[in-house]
Amino acid sequence: MADVEEQLRALNLRLARLEEAVLSLSPRAAAVPPRPVVPAAAARDEEDPHFRDTEPQAYAGPAASPRARPAPVSPFFEKSVDPGELSVTQIMGWTGATLLVLAAAYLIRLVYDAGWLTPPRQLGLAMLGGITLVAAGLRLRRLDSNYASLLPAGGLVVFFLAIYGAHLYYHLIGAGVATTAVICNCLLALWLGRIFGSEIYGLFAVVGSYSAPLLLRAMTGSVVDLVIYFTAWSVVFCLYALAIGNRRPYLLAGYMALITFQVLWEQLARSQWGVALVFQTLQFAVFLSAAIAFSVRHDRPMTQAEGVVHLPLLLLFYALQYAILSRHMPAVAPWVALGSAAALLLAYGVARRALGVSLQAGGFIVGAYCALVLFHAVYLELLPDRWAPWVVLLVLPPAALFVTRPAADAQLMLPFKLLLGALLALNYVRVVLLAETGSVGNGVLLALLYTAELYAAWFVGRSLPALRSWITFALYAAHIGFMGVVLRSVDNALLVSLAWGALALVTLLLAFRLRDQDLGKSSLFIFAASLVKVILHDLAGAAPLLRIGSLVVVGLSLYAGGLLYKRVVALAR
Repeated sequence: MADVEEQLRALNLRLARLEEAVLSLSPRAAAVPPRPVVPAAAARDEEDPHFRDTEPQAYAGPAASPRARPAPVSPFFEKSVDPGELSVTQIMGWTGATLLVLAAAYLIRLVYDAGWLTPPRQLGLAMLGGITLVAAGLRLRRLDSNYASLLPAGGLVVFFLAIYGAHLYYHLIGAGVATTAVICNCLLALWLGRIFGSEIYGLFAVVGSYSAPLLLRAMTGSVVDLVIYFTAWSVVFCLYALAIGNRRPYLLAGYMALITFQVLWEQLARSQWGVALVFQTLQFAVFLSAAIAFSVRHDRPMTQAEGVVHLPLLLLFYALQYAILSRHMPAVAPWVALGSAAALLLAYGVARRALGVSLQAGGFIVGAYCALVLFHAVYLELLPDRWAPWVVLLVLPPAALFVTRPAADAQLMLPFKLLLGALLALNYVRVVLLAETGSVGNGVLLALLYTAELYAAWFVGRSLPALRSWITFALYAAHIGFMGVVLRSVDNALLVSLAWGALALVTLLLAFRLRDQDLGKSSLFIFAASLVKVILHDLAGAAPLLRIGSLVVVGLSLYAGGLLYKRVVALAR
């Protein structure tokens, strides 16, 4: 017996030496000096689980407190392990917890099929298994909080399955008891999330609370009750997200609330469209307030990745609300949409003023939503189609000057710039290229005005470095517009060629005067178009004198243009 004890002592000694050797090779161990000896009076601190879970701190001298800790990530959570890390142990833990849940489900199914247990005892066994998982996780929390949290997560799943099974399949409990049980289970999930510092519990609570009305059939009797139920949970999850410093709970709650309510409303109370409008407005106000309050409270503007997730939620709200309004209140629908855009802009202004910085991702989201509302509600719905080209022609210049002025909110203005470009392109194709006659007034005059506006846009934009890269497209579009107007207005092919050649020569002269090589290069496009027109159109089936005249006009213009273009290139060098 003494030999065995001596061998164990020798083995422990070797393991201790091996541990010291490994620690001496670790770069982290080299960076952290040994902890000072803790007095006997402070030995009780070693029993504190928070003390044990906290990473060792660098020794700051004799005056440093032995209980000093780093600042917590959020008001509630202190984590021993980074939850973002996907390690082998986490995979094993999730797999183990999942297998325990499946084992409980198969055990219940086995005893049920064999007739060993009645349904109440079967559900009681399931609840006991869930309680065991939760209790085991709480017990193991002192060893590793993050890893131990996997067991209570499986217990919550078992609880949800037991509640739904008792109500839907065995009819052992009514809708009221089942609803109360679901609410208690969601509150338990939020409490466990606070204890373990893991957001997975909050996401469980979100999914469980919003999916309950889909499964608890008797709970869906009144659509007003659903509005109250969903709105209350939305407020709870927004406050929870603010407390833990994570946007994901209220984002998931927003999607679940809008989609689940829409499904239930379509099935149960489609005629009560006013209640649906009230619900959607309440959700818009709740989640917008949560997004603004989160940025202000945590002094953390929305990131680009978070903005990508917020924008579809706004678009989903707009689509659902406008679908109801256009069906029942078509005259009011565009104005309600404009009201939602104004509210969003106001909230953005409040957040920007409170934070004192430019909100890049938030500005783009707000700008994209407002640009969508302007295009859909104003341009497509409110504006008569016959007047649309004229309104765009008049509104574009001042709007372009407004959005291109130097401003701190560049991301906010970007969607408006894209909107103006889309409106100009849409009406340019409609008026200049397709030559639609459905608009009010003379179509040729309207096309000429669009061409003149494009020339003016190029002339103003060429002096702005930010627009230099793409303003050349406006110049080429203006050339095409002018040539199209001439082609529609003049019947004589020779006069058309003469007008196109004159445009090319004027362009070169202006390029020589302004010393603008891009303008000079654009004249080559006009010369090429004139040459193609002569070869494919003027020479086919025309009188001999007309052919000769066309060739002379194009030849002289090309020769004179080549001479002028050489001068322009020489000046540019």
